[in-house]
Amino acid sequence: MSEPKRGDSASSAEYGKTASFLAIGVGLTGVITYAYFLIASHTLSKLDYGQITILWSAVFITISTLYRPVEQLLSRHVSERLAKGEPLRQELRVAATIQIGLALFFAVVALVLRGPIQDDLLEGNETLYWVFFGAVLFYAASYFARGFLAGQRSFGLFTALILSESCFRTLFAVLVAVSLLDGQSWVAVGIVAAPSLSLMVVPFAFARRAKKQARPAPTAPEAEKAAAESEFTIKEGSGFAAAVLVIMFSEQAFLNAGPLITRGLQGAEAAGFIFNVLMLARAPLQLFQAVSTSILPHLTNLHTSTAPESEREFHRSVRGVLLGVGAFAAFTALVVLATGPHLMQVAFSKKFEYDRAGLLLITLGMGLYLGSVTLNQACVAQGQVRRAAARWIGCAAFFILWNFLPIVGDEFRRVEIGFALTAGALFSLLYLVYRRPHGRVEDIPREGSTEELELRLASIDENT
Repeated sequence: MSEPKRGDSASSAEYGKTASFLAIGVGLTGVITYAYFLIASHTLSKLDYGQITILWSAVFITISTLYRPVEQLLSRHVSERLAKGEPLRQELRVAATIQIGLALFFAVVALVLRGPIQDDLLEGNETLYWVFFGAVLFYAASYFARGFLAGQRSFGLFTALILSESCFRTLFAVLVAVSLLDGQSWVAVGIVAAPSLSLMVVPFAFARRAKKQARPAPTAPEAEKAAAESEFTIKEGSGFAAAVLVIMFSEQAFLNAGPLITRGLQGAEAAGFIFNVLMLARAPLQLFQAVSTSILPHLTNLHTSTAPESEREFHRSVRGVLLGVGAFAAFTALVVLATGPHLMQVAFSKKFEYDRAGLLLITLGMGLYLGSVTLNQACVAQGQVRRAAARWIGCAAFFILWNFLPIVGDEFRRVEIGFALTAGALFSLLYLVYRRPHGRVEDIPREGSTEELELRLASIDENT
């Protein structure tokens, strides 16, 4: 009996190590992505840069909505089949069929709606349209690869995939900045080059898979038990996965709806400006990924533990992270008060002038949003992912609606107030869920389970 326990312990330790490596890699990916916009803002005109931010927002809302379900399907079922020593052929075939169907559906719709997309959304820029078209199609393969790698627990290759995407994307901005390439089109090409060139990682994944020895087939009773567990997971896990997808879509609305709505109301230059302002929230969120991915298994273990002090330690951990978030937001607010507009111009060039009051509103919203992410992980650890998802989508819908209502005349201030107001509402609603838990037992992610894997991936911002 001692040997299996040591093996299980080693497996859990290895999983924790690789998952932590993933969190660090994601943080680095976010920094490189931030550099892409920093360089583009300095290199391009206000109009050209604004169009890049619109393109970016449109691409990532589209791919998050279309392709994350297949990534989750693969990460869940590949992981389960490998754990049981069962073949992957059927899962890969089904997932590939769905993903190809979604990509073809997008291609048809995008071609039919080329006029409105190119002329109304992308200012009549044909190059940006084809970048949008190509990037969304290439990301179908990229997200398929992400799901396969995650299911294999190949976090090193997964990190290499998303890190290479950011590096290739930023490389094009750097080449424009040093005058080896010229113009907006080459900066935009980085968005489609990222998913296409990063797929060079995929052959290594299949090579690694081919080298693994097949596990012995389970006995008849074991096979029956595995089939029963698979049926339970598919049935019960569908609602769980759907709830995670709702949260991810809501996050995209928070981060990208503002620039897109501003584009429709005021044009591309204004969209570029508000995108930069929201970077004050987006950049800390990228760095916060390491915390949000690591705190989930910690809180889950505490919540499911029978130790006398586990519940108290659970709440102490949540309070500790919230206090850290509050201290960081307060420090950022002091910096913004002292020299916020100047620092924004240093980061994104002097093409835009920034309002200190607006930056303070986004700083407030950033603190509340990071607090909401912390409370979300606590709610998930308590098995309340579906209740949390309802709050997320409600707040996202309110934020979108708020940006269309002329309650505040200045469109920029409207986005800034809306972001802070909605983040505050989300924080309050999730706090009530956290303090009054009555979630589902089957929604509590077990350590090393596919549910925990999905949530770790869901905590990764899609703008990587």
